[in-house]
Amino acid sequence: MPGLNAGEGARHDEHLLRVPCDVEGEDDRRVERIRTEIDSAFDALRDVENGVSIFGSARVSEGHRWYELCRETAACLSKHGFTVITGGGPGLMEAANRGAADVGGESIGLNIELPHEQQANPYATRPLNFHYFFARKLMFVRYARAFVIMPGGFGTLDELFEGLTLIQTHRIRQFPMILVDGDYWRPLLTWIDNVIEEDGLISPGDKELLHVADTPEEVCALATAAGERQRALAA
Repeated sequence: MPGLNAGEGARHDEHLLRVPCDVEGEDDRRVERIRTEIDSAFDALRDVENGVSIFGSARVSEGHRWYELCRETAACLSKHGFTVITGGGPGLMEAANRGAADVGGESIGLNIELPHEQQANPYATRPLNFHYFFARKLMFVRYARAFVIMPGGFGTLDELFEGLTLIQTHRIRQFPMILVDGDYWRPLLTWIDNVIEEDGLISPGDKELLHVADTPEEVCALATAAGERQRALAA
């Protein structure tokens, strides 16, 4: 909804997630706001058929090797015909939108109003603003053929494991989770191998849902192959 500042946007989520104590009329208005936000995003993105969602830290600045790697990766994806989708904010989100802009590609920024950190970057050719995290999360999945996971913190890990859950439960198929920079992700992959799988908490094949890439070319090859498999599955 236009016209709300970051604090007001955050309060919408706070009110939605707390123990219900509102009158029925307020809930009706809240549901209508949610519906309007999702409808507006569907209308804005309806033509996106070949997207890749890129996630990563908002705290990484230009000049850092991860920023440059993300920028180059997004440029490579754009040259391969993908629309780059990011969270629209600073750091590695900015790097991805900027990389697409470097080669004249289209990119989407799904900005979320937060009291700290999140400010829309100027490089997305199609910026959208959200108040509700779950509405924004839906767009990341619905319009993408792959997730590219750059180094990041809790928000990045949230997207990683939510995506894995959707794949594991067959909500999405032939959808690669591409971890960029093997050195960064190696401790997590070791924990998955030696703890989660060893204790029988995931199936032996589940870890194969994760792909590691260290170069833009490797990311592009994985995303392109996934797009071809998805189109074949839909035929």
